[in-house]
Amino acid sequence: MAHILIVDDSPTESHILSTTLHKLGHKTSIAVDGEDGIVKAKEILPDLILMDVVMPGLNGFQATRQLSQDVSTANIPVVMVTTKDQRTDRMWAERQGAKGYITKPFNESELMMQVNTLLGSK
Repeated sequence: MAHILIVDDSPTESHILSTTLHKLGHKTSIAVDGEDGIVKAKEILPDLILMDVVMPGLNGFQATRQLSQDVSTANIPVVMVTTKDQRTDRMWAERQGAKGYITKPFNESELMMQVNTLLGSK
């Protein structure tokens, strides 16, 4: 069982992700925006982070960059889970340190494939 941090400003999206992950035996914590995500990531040191991009304040790209540059969180894989589906968005996410990218609405099997791949490589 992995501990996965969900960073998303939408309570509905967070609930859907959390419910899906719980069905598969994972524990989840939720952060409501990028700043909260950074604080919680440093506090709980999750096995994986699912990060939305479009959020008020610190967006997902900025939060991912900060997490990937901080020694205490740099080894936690981040998967972007977002409505932004352009090739440039994917490239930018990778440059910020993201290890995976899923577009919303997500497919449960795609989510689990990425989660399992990244957790297996830790």
